[in-house]
Amino acid sequence: DRADTLGCFDMLHNVNPGDPIDLILHTHGGDVDAAEKPITLVRSAAGEEGQLRIIVPDYAKSAGTLMALVANTLLMSDSSELGPIDPQVSSKDGNGNDVVYSVLTYLYAYEEAKQALSDRPDDVANRITFEKFDPTLVRKFTSVRDRARLFAENLLKRRGANFSKIASELMDINRYPSHGQMIGWEAARNIGLTVDYLSPSDPIWRKYWALYCHLRLAIESDQRI
Repeated sequence: DRADTLGCFDMLHNVNPGDPIDLILHTHGGDVDAAEKPITLVRSAAGEEGQLRIIVPDYAKSAGTLMALVANTLLMSDSSELGPIDPQVSSKDGNGNDVVYSVLTYLYAYEEAKQALSDRPDDVANRITFEKFDPTLVRKFTSVRDRARLFAENLLKRRGANFSKIASELMDINRYPSHGQMIGWEAARNIGLTVDYLSPSDPIWRKYWALYCHLRLAIESDQRI
């Protein structure tokens, strides 16, 4: 969320312009808009010609996967995973309760209901189903979806990747029906991302993993580095 920018900016104070940067990234995701600022700061610190390598020891999901797209190289192992880019939005239901929506799933269901009503406009069940969708949410979720796609494509364009194909695959809920579904190093490489693989027994990877574990042990779940 927005509070993460402060710590990220502080970590960059001793980085010289153009220095290669390694960023260890571990996150379950969050606000797409909030993810843009810290990763832009890191990319700017590395410079347009500089090398930014993102190391994923455990997981970088959803908005974390979006952030990972800016890297020149991803360093992953068997424990590493990315995830589908399926923005999650919290909203109030009719009773004032918080409900978390999958943006892509909601829009997919809306399009299915609209098509069913178009095919059989006299079907009462089709009409009732279609009327359950909130037009305000549809408009809002469409904007969020388009925002996430544009963000992903712009990050990928900067390093000359096949931005349209990669973004489309990461936002394909038919391929990745679960928001928490694992995209491991092989799948990430097959999608078109530049992935360097280290085995769990590699001495260098074991050091990254030890650092990650120490940080997880030292920091409570609601704290930040």
